[in-house]
Amino acid sequence: MNLNDPKNQLVLGVDTHLDLHVAVLINMIGQVVCTEEFETNKKGYNRLLKWCYSFGQLLKAGIEGTGTYGAGLTRFMIGNDVSVYEVNRPNRARRRLRGKSDPTDAENAARAVLANEAKAIPKTQNGSVEAMRFLLIARRSAVKARTQAINQIRAVLVTAPDEVRKKYLITSTFACIKACNEIEVLGDSTLLKMLTTSLKLLAKRWLNLTEELKVLDKNLKALTKIRAPLLTQQYGIGPYVAATLLVTAGDNPERLKKESSFAALCGVSPVEASSGKVVRHRLNRSGSRTANNAIWTITLIRMRSDPRTKVYVARRTKEGMSNREIQRCLKRYIARELFPKILNDLAIAA
Repeated sequence: MNLNDPKNQLVLGVDTHLDLHVAVLINMIGQVVCTEEFETNKKGYNRLLKWCYSFGQLLKAGIEGTGTYGAGLTRFMIGNDVSVYEVNRPNRARRRLRGKSDPTDAENAARAVLANEAKAIPKTQNGSVEAMRFLLIARRSAVKARTQAINQIRAVLVTAPDEVRKKYLITSTFACIKACNEIEVLGDSTLLKMLTTSLKLLAKRWLNLTEELKVLDKNLKALTKIRAPLLTQQYGIGPYVAATLLVTAGDNPERLKKESSFAALCGVSPVEASSGKVVRHRLNRSGSRTANNAIWTITLIRMRSDPRTKVYVARRTKEGMSNREIQRCLKRYIARELFPKILNDLAIAA
């Protein structure tokens, strides 16, 4: 087999699912070589790689869902020295023209890599940053559930009998939870018994979630102290914000070529919206919204209490910029400032 022949140089495209992955091989002149399905386990991954090499030289692979269903296959391919690129779903216009099927999606993934449309290097998801991601997932769900619990308590108390509402509907969240948790029996009627049960269970749920958050925050603080010493020293950055930014960057910092890539990943890079003689930029609504929120948090803290930022805000305000416009500028500057520190921290963690 002549490996220098473009017909024997291959690009792999994979449409990933929970139980089966659909793979398509195309050669360098765009011909479909073969299509096959493989199990989503180590045995299936080995069989997929042998299948690829049976047709020629595998140069690149494009995989959909490298952070979800395709995470295991991505790690396997990278471990076997295959260049893997993250592929987004086909655009809707193309899908309407060609239809939807797993082999079609896999072929589109391969063609996106062949045409250099798919250039994003996936996260390796195998280090301390991935450990932070697990903690952040648990923390976000705990915060959401705790907020729901106190909102449900207040909703129940608003419609409760007057004497109950007056006694237990307290402005202070902690005092309200404490009072509801210590309720004995509100009365003998079925209504009051069920009201007692509901309030006590919701209060206990809030308290349990608060304890969960303490454990999660303790672990996040310990991890970021070791893995993000430079980042956590910056003004306005605590363990949660630091972990969020590191998770956005991923375990393999080399995939981010420059600071503008990180800014785009966080959705803080301005998007050009010029037309004709009008030259302007608009808000970037893409990227990680959690990372965007983390940088927004840093921005607000600095605008309120950082002397250097206050001077900048005052100067921009005199120039006629609105508060939102100033925030957008600051978010971009903060991303530029933090990027080298994130790279240094990730290099130390590696």
